[in-house]
Amino acid sequence: MTVSILGVVLAGLICGRFFISAELLPFLENSAEWLLAAMLFVVGIDLGKNKDLVRQIKALPKAALAVPFLIAFGSIGGALLVNILLGLRPLEAAAVASGFGWYSLSGGLIAENYDVGLGALAFLTNVFREIIAILIIPHVAGRLGHLPAVAPGGATTMDVTLPTISKHTSPQVTLVAFYSGVTLTLLVPVIIPLILYWAASV
Repeated sequence: MTVSILGVVLAGLICGRFFISAELLPFLENSAEWLLAAMLFVVGIDLGKNKDLVRQIKALPKAALAVPFLIAFGSIGGALLVNILLGLRPLEAAAVASGFGWYSLSGGLIAENYDVGLGALAFLTNVFREIIAILIIPHVAGRLGHLPAVAPGGATTMDVTLPTISKHTSPQVTLVAFYSGVTLTLLVPVIIPLILYWAASV
């Protein structure tokens, strides 16, 4: 599956660079939204067919509620560690990481309210997080376990990476992933402005 995803991405890059005209971009964007909705619909059908779903939800440990907050902590903490090599201000690195994969909002928030260059970095960082998550989720699920496979996707586990998680984990973990993605998505527009306000006042 990883090879297939890489092949599709490369094919898209080649088509976008050499064959697709700019006039088709609005149509392609709308098509992408419909295709994503169709994939999520299929995930919903898969979950609905599971007759033990209610029992599995009840069997989830209460610690599962902490998953998105642990992912947020790990994302920001990891960015601060990597920032030792990059040399950004710690709060700037934290703001970039706080997009949790939601590149469109994080890049725009930072560019409009703090710095255009840092906004561009946030956009690219979170785009690559989403791409890398799609590529490594199958391997994380196979080698480290199903629950750790939720972490790479961050906020995207409520939509873009949910089909991949559903395919390579269990219905229980798929529900945890959806809950985690929704929670992280709600946290992004709260955490980033707070960090930026702190960074501007220090």
